[in-house]
Amino acid sequence: MSSLISTDLVGLDEDLGGTSTDVIRALAARVAASGRAGSADSLADDAIKREASVGTGVPGGIAIPHARSASVTEPTLAFSRLARTVGFGAPDGDADIVFMIAVPEGADGDHMTVLSTLARALIRDDFTAALRAAKTPSDIVKLVDDEVSGEVAETRGATATTAAGATSASSSAADAAGDGARRPKLVGVTACPTGIAHTFMAADALVAAAKRLGADLQIEPQGSGKVTPLDPAVIAEADAVIFAVDVDVRDQGRFAGKPVVRGPVKRGVDAPDAMVKEALAAAKDPNAARVSGTAAGAAGAAAGSTTEKQGFGSSLKRWLLTGVSYMIPFVAGGGLLLALGFLLSGYEIAGNAATVLTDYSLFNLPPEGLMYFLGAAAFQIGNLSMGFLVAALAGYIAYAIADRPGIAPGFVAGAVAVFMGAGFIGGLVGGLLAGFAAYWIGKPDVPRWLRGLMPVVIIPLLASIFASGLLVLVLGGPIAALTVALTDFLNGLSGTGAIVLGVILGLMMCIDLGGPVNKVAYSFAVAGLSAGSISDNPAPLMIMAAVMGAGMVPPLAMALASTVLYRKGFSQVERSNGTAAWLLGASFISEGAIPFAAADPLRVIPASMVGGAVTGAISMAAGVTSQAPHGGIFVFFAIGNLGMWALAIVAGTVVSAFVLVLLKKFVRRGAATGADASAEAAEAGSVVGQRSPVAA
Repeated sequence: MSSLISTDLVGLDEDLGGTSTDVIRALAARVAASGRAGSADSLADDAIKREASVGTGVPGGIAIPHARSASVTEPTLAFSRLARTVGFGAPDGDADIVFMIAVPEGADGDHMTVLSTLARALIRDDFTAALRAAKTPSDIVKLVDDEVSGEVAETRGATATTAAGATSASSSAADAAGDGARRPKLVGVTACPTGIAHTFMAADALVAAAKRLGADLQIEPQGSGKVTPLDPAVIAEADAVIFAVDVDVRDQGRFAGKPVVRGPVKRGVDAPDAMVKEALAAAKDPNAARVSGTAAGAAGAAAGSTTEKQGFGSSLKRWLLTGVSYMIPFVAGGGLLLALGFLLSGYEIAGNAATVLTDYSLFNLPPEGLMYFLGAAAFQIGNLSMGFLVAALAGYIAYAIADRPGIAPGFVAGAVAVFMGAGFIGGLVGGLLAGFAAYWIGKPDVPRWLRGLMPVVIIPLLASIFASGLLVLVLGGPIAALTVALTDFLNGLSGTGAIVLGVILGLMMCIDLGGPVNKVAYSFAVAGLSAGSISDNPAPLMIMAAVMGAGMVPPLAMALASTVLYRKGFSQVERSNGTAAWLLGASFISEGAIPFAAADPLRVIPASMVGGAVTGAISMAAGVTSQAPHGGIFVFFAIGNLGMWALAIVAGTVVSAFVLVLLKKFVRRGAATGADASAEAAEAGSVVGQRSPVAA
C-alpha cells in the first residue's frame, strides 16, 4: 500500500486564501501536482460540493475537507498549517490545521482503515499539538505515518468496536477498584454519507465523553470499509442507544426496544457530552423514545423505523420520503436516457425503439444509421428503468415500515398498481398496505423453528396476498379512475390555470429545499413524465420543466445575492457557500441553498419561494417542456423552448436575490443576532446534513 502523504503534499504556515473554497482549491491543486489526481478542478468541485452540504470543521481548530472523486487515482492526504485561520463551519471558530482527504471511487478497505485512523487521531490533543509544533514537512509526514502504519492502524481499525471496548474495559477496572456499583452501559452507531472522517471521529468523541461521565459506551462505526457489528450480548445489556448518523442505521432492529437518542453525526463530534448525557437520562426515563420492535420479533418487525414519540403524520411522512428517495435514482437515470434517446434519434423513437432493437444490431444497422440505433438503445433502457418507478416507490415505502420483509410485497403491490392503471397513487397505497401487512404479520412472537421462515417466506407471501389482493379486487379500479381524471384535468389546463399550477409548483419546490413538500412536487412531476408526449400530451413535460426550473432558483439566488449583489450582508462562510451554489443551482440541486436557509430561514425561505413562483409561472405560461427529470442546464437538449426556460430561471433568480437583499437590509432578525446567530447557524449546519437531495 503506497504512502498516503509525502512532503510535497505538506505546507506549513502558509496563506491559502480567506475562504474554505480557496483552501480546498489550493490543496486540490497540490494533490493534482503530485500526480495523485487527474484534475485539480474536478477534485476541488467534489470537495466543495461536500463542504456545502455541511461544514467539515471540528472543534479544536481542525478542518477535514474530503471527497470521493473520480479524478483521484490513489487515496491521498494533503496538509496545510495556515498562517491565517479560515472558517469551515466548526462551532468553536476557524481552523488553522487542515487535512484534505482525497479518495478514489473504489478505494480499498486497507486505505479506508488508515484514513479512518487519521480522522480519529485528529480529536486527540496530543496529536494536534504535535502537528502545530512540527518544524518541517518531514515532521508532518512522520507524524501521520506513525499514526496510521503498522500495528497502530490495525489495532485501531481492525474491528468496529476496538476503541469503545478499550474504554469499557478501563471503566470496568475502575469499577472493580471502586465501590463495585454497576456503571451505565450504552451502545451506539455513527455513520456519515462518505464514511471516511466524521463517522470515526464521532465514535471516538462519544466514547471519550462517556468515559468522562462515568459510563461504558461501545460504538459501531458504519464507515465505508468493513463494518464489524456490535456483539448482540453487548446490545442486550445496554441501557440506551446513541445514533449519531446522517444515513440509515444498518440492521437497526438489533436495538429494538432500547431507549434511543438521535442526532447528526457532526453533533457526535461537536457535542458528544450532550449526547451521552441525553442517553443516560433516556435510560432512566420510562417515557423516553425507543427503537421500535421487540427482541423476539425483530426479524419481521419494523427494524427500520422508530416510535420516538412520532405521531402518525410524522411517521407517514418518513415512510413516503423513504420511498421517494429510493425511487429517484430510477427516475433520474431512466429519464436522462430517454432524453438522450430523443437527442440521438428524434421524438418518433418513442414509438419504435423496441422494434429497432429487435430487427437490427450493431452489425446490421437500420437505414437511419448508427446514431439512430444508439438512440433507440438509450431510449429503451431508459424506458425500462422508468418502468420500475412505481414498484420501487411501493417497495421502499413498505421497507420503511417493515424493514426487509416488506420489500417483496411492496414491489409486487407496485407492479399490480401499474397493471391496474392505478399509477403513482396506486403505488403509494400499495406500498403502505404491503408495509403494514408485513409489519403486523411479523409482530407476534412465533416458535423458534418458525422464525427463520418468517422474513423470507411467510411474511412476503401473506403480505403480498393481502396488499396486492386488495388492489386487484377492491382499490385498483377506483384509484385508476382517479388517476385518469387527474391526467385529463392536467391535460386540459391552459392559460390562467397553467400559470396558477406553475406558481403552486414553484412555491412547493422552494418551501423546504429538499424536504417533504419539495419531494411531493418533484415526485408529482416525474410520475407523469413517461406518459408525456410533445405532440399528444405535453402537460406532464411542462410540469417537469416548471419543477426543475423552480428547483434551480434558490441556490442560484443565494449565489447571486452573496457573491455579487450584497457581499457584505453575508458571512465569509456564506460567501464561500455561495460560490459553490452557482454550480449546485445550475445542476438542479436545491440543497445548495440549505446552509443559507439554516442560518436565516425567515428571510431566505420567503425570498426563495417568491423567485420559484415566478419561474414556475413563466415556464408554464410559455409552454416550456422537459423530457429529462434532472440535470439542470446540462440537459438543455431535452428542453423544449429553451430560451424561455432560461429566461424563467434568470427572472426567478434575480427576483429572489433582490427580495433577499431587501429583507436583509430592512427586516431585522429578532430571534438571533451576533454571536447567538452564529451559534444557531452552526447548530443548523449540523442538522441539515440529514437532508437527502431531491435530485442528487
